[in-house]
Amino acid sequence: MLIDYPEFVDRANSIVTAMAAAARQAGRVAAEIELLPVTKTHPAAAAEYVARYGLLGVGENRVQESAEKRGQTTGAARSLRWELIGHLQTNKAKLAAQHFDRIQSVDRDKLIQHLGRAATELDKVLPILLQINAGQDPAKFGAELEDAPRLLEAALAQKYLRVDGLMTIAPLGATSAETSAHAERTFANLRMLRDDLTRRYHTPLTTLSMGMSGDFGLAIAAGSTLVRVGTALFGARGTPVAL
Repeated sequence: MLIDYPEFVDRANSIVTAMAAAARQAGRVAAEIELLPVTKTHPAAAAEYVARYGLLGVGENRVQESAEKRGQTTGAARSLRWELIGHLQTNKAKLAAQHFDRIQSVDRDKLIQHLGRAATELDKVLPILLQINAGQDPAKFGAELEDAPRLLEAALAQKYLRVDGLMTIAPLGATSAETSAHAERTFANLRMLRDDLTRRYHTPLTTLSMGMSGDFGLAIAAGSTLVRVGTALFGARGTPVAL
């Protein structure tokens, strides 16, 4: 069962406070780091919570489910920014371009071509992030670190695609210590890659989407500008309750 709104507020306040503390510890300004609630598997009411709290966007994993859910929202939730964070198949590129305000999971040349064509047909500049397997985890999607320059070149060549930055997901370790070490290495790799690509291609890559419920503190220390949090905000998947 989806938690009620007061509990969501308590959870959101706790996460925002923890993010601010992590920013201070890293010598950063909390305002430069955005919380992106992940509403995947939850009903449209979850997006209503996000808008009511005053956050700007939501993250979703599945194209069709998200398109239907977005159509069910009302009021302030209609103005939320919807971001695709899940793996995207090329045969759903056009639908994704139609229904999402930004796509974070762009990880291969063929997908760039499909999204570029779809955005051109829609006459819509589509913001994207390049998903990089910065932790070199065979279980994760994302382009390899060494392929990132070629991927960026392909995206920059598309008139109707705008590359905002990079995204990654940290691998899990067998122990909590291994998980933390893997996450730190992953986030550092992505930050260094972003800095290198910015210098080489003279293009601002201002968004670093990295960090989730269990590791956003490490991500913020490494330079994350956007953390993706789902279960810690909404609890387990369930039935919506009244707002």
